[in-house]
Amino acid sequence: MSPKEQAVSDPRPAVVSVVLVNYRGDSDTITCLNHLLETDWPADQLELIVVDNDSGDGGAQRIRAAVPQAQVVEAGANTGFAGGCNLGVQHATGRYVGFINNDARPDSRWIAAAVEVFERESDVGAVASKVLDWDGERIDYVDGSLTWFGMGYKREAEREDSPAYDEPKDVLFGTGAAMFVRTDLYRAVGGFDERFFMFYEDVDLGWRLNLLGHRVRYVPGSLAFHRHHVTMKKFGDFREQYLLERNALLSMYKNLDDESLARALPAAMALAVRRSIARAEVDASILDLQRSPGGDTEDSVTVPKASLTGAYAIDYFTDQLPTLMDSRRVLQENRRRSDRELFPLFRKAIEPAYAVESYLEAHEVLVEAFGIAEHFRGRQRILVVTGEPLLERMAGPAIRAWEIAKVLSSSHDVRLLSTAGCEVSSDRFEVGHAVGLDLWPHTRWADVIIFQGFLLEGAPWLASSNKILVADIYDPMHLEQLEQAKDLGPDGRAMSIRETTRVLNEQLKRADFLLCASDKQRDFWLGQLAGQGRINAPVYDEDESLSSLIAVVPFGISDDPPVQHRSAIRGAVDGIGAEDKVILWGGGIYNWFDPLTLIRAVDRLRQTHADVRLYFMGLKHPNPGVPDMRIAWEAKQLSERLGLTGTHVFFNEGWVPYEQRADYLLDADVGVSTHFQHVETAFSFRTRILDYLWANLPIVATEGDTFATLIDRHGLGETVPAEDVEALRASLERMLYDDEARRDVKSSIAAFAPTYRWSQVLEPLASFCAAPRRAPDLVLGSTEYRPLRQPPATAPGQTTKVTDLQLLREYYSDGGVREVFRRAGGRVRRTILGRPEAAE
Repeated sequence: MSPKEQAVSDPRPAVVSVVLVNYRGDSDTITCLNHLLETDWPADQLELIVVDNDSGDGGAQRIRAAVPQAQVVEAGANTGFAGGCNLGVQHATGRYVGFINNDARPDSRWIAAAVEVFERESDVGAVASKVLDWDGERIDYVDGSLTWFGMGYKREAEREDSPAYDEPKDVLFGTGAAMFVRTDLYRAVGGFDERFFMFYEDVDLGWRLNLLGHRVRYVPGSLAFHRHHVTMKKFGDFREQYLLERNALLSMYKNLDDESLARALPAAMALAVRRSIARAEVDASILDLQRSPGGDTEDSVTVPKASLTGAYAIDYFTDQLPTLMDSRRVLQENRRRSDRELFPLFRKAIEPAYAVESYLEAHEVLVEAFGIAEHFRGRQRILVVTGEPLLERMAGPAIRAWEIAKVLSSSHDVRLLSTAGCEVSSDRFEVGHAVGLDLWPHTRWADVIIFQGFLLEGAPWLASSNKILVADIYDPMHLEQLEQAKDLGPDGRAMSIRETTRVLNEQLKRADFLLCASDKQRDFWLGQLAGQGRINAPVYDEDESLSSLIAVVPFGISDDPPVQHRSAIRGAVDGIGAEDKVILWGGGIYNWFDPLTLIRAVDRLRQTHADVRLYFMGLKHPNPGVPDMRIAWEAKQLSERLGLTGTHVFFNEGWVPYEQRADYLLDADVGVSTHFQHVETAFSFRTRILDYLWANLPIVATEGDTFATLIDRHGLGETVPAEDVEALRASLERMLYDDEARRDVKSSIAAFAPTYRWSQVLEPLASFCAAPRRAPDLVLGSTEYRPLRQPPATAPGQTTKVTDLQLLREYYSDGGVREVFRRAGGRVRRTILGRPEAAE
């Protein structure tokens, strides 16, 4: 390995390399170098590299003589600022590389302040220095702005400096006059683009770093001063304009995503032509028979060179397309941040930048014609997808999706879709139903897709896309299937568990960000993520806590207090009086719950308290695809046998509408949740308990799940052992009849409940959506559309049993285990399980 290769492979950790490009400005270069030697960075950790761009005036020799500490590299040709910097970095051995114009000078802490940020914030890829004029009075750079047509500019330039510009912030790009980049990162992304020669290469680099997931941080403590030599004037203003026009086209073609480019590029090219004509004040109608006088037969016309800058820029852009296409492909394949995320960093994207009347008129028309203003906004487009129906009566997953959409819609454009049906609407976000190929336009529209359940089965093109996917795995549904799928028989149950586990593993492999409901769940999912290879070096290096991969987002409660519009239980249900004590079961009855112990406890309690009443808010799940549960039937049978139904135990056969639940909750005295002790319990998150907190109801619950720990720790009620009738009876009696105990518990709930408001618990998701990015280990790059899989054909001689198992898998693709029950329940029982219809 050569010394040069060794330097590239192994940067020296404590060293900072600073690169200056010199072209016939050795006096300025020497002044800058001497200032660099006076900074408070250790001299033995500072590497100075000067690239001389074939000045031909003896300047390289004068620099060597004046500053022997500097390494002078002779380029052999004028490679421009971009080429000169790249050549300098080839010779750099430091961990960080700084760039400073030769007609600038650094403040004493220019280097140290930048390095401090690099060392503290691992996701900062570049530091943008604050740059003032030579006297330190007026601004040269404090932020980078970008127009929709690709021109970078400094909106604050020439303003007086003030403390308002001393706040660190993320920016789209720094200025090449004074900035720093991690050396290995600079090399990895290809450095400055030498096709630019000069101008906007710093814009392009910063833009590129941002979309690849690296922050560019403005650090005002890293200060430099710039003399502002107007070196281009001697070559003509038209050459500067030409370079600006063509480089804007190059940068936007490389960096905008497909949708943004399709809108902006045609309008930008038209605007470039109009801008050059308007600035040169030439008559654009001279070839137009309709607008110009007839009789002109001259073959040539004399126009200023400035009027050709736009047309010539487009021609150069066209010449560069063969290599630009390759650059764009690689860059877009490795994109980690969406245009929607980056648009706020553009600052004023719709600003026209030039105050020429005919140009401004064209700008206004093009912005409207191509929908530029609507598109180049800072709001993310977020698609939320649930596999539960969106109805007046909604189950937990649909409620969660609804609340996610509601919270995110305050800052973003949100669509909420159900793959199982929709009968509701919202004035805050779009709501609808889509399944199969109908999902395609919605997924294409979105910047971020948040989903539950089986979306990747129904929209398989997402797996190989570069869309940002957030998997909401708060419900460990493969554990649920251990109980729920018992009624499918041995083969069907095994397939249900296997397929649900497979579906979840596919989500874990593909998701850029994951949501779970508790710290205990997070530990469980981290184990499963590790098994899928997602706990890897890129993910760990980005965030050692792994919070950027999986966050705890529990179920929440409404930010608004509950309001009762009518009494829904007391005096409204036959057998329940206005003064009776009401125990509320706040949801459905599923096989993993234990209503039997509760009914037995109420049977004992009524012996001493005749006014006790137990009300089940729902028996049948609102999703018609969810089968009736065996345990619900057993609960009704037990209540009948004990003579409790209609006197002390009451069943709501349907489901309470979501918006009416407060009417029931505020009629209750205690909320209850009892379950059997099995693995689903250990990792569950009982969403009904959140409603109890919302309504300030004391809680009695079985030990063993996440909420049991919270109840005990925060005094929210009492917990009891599983299937312990007497312990449950005693706790219910205290929470119903001990006024002091009730007061203490209700006070504790009032203090604790606000921490579970939706606006609070969804904060990790809201923060991610404000700055969404691809996971570092999942830069996939294929946005190719692929249609849904077709059901497998039946092979000759294939048995009916195998065919039905394949059909079951297709039902999984459409909507998961609930779709299996909805569409294949009877068929499964008859053909796979061998049960006659009459046996159901």
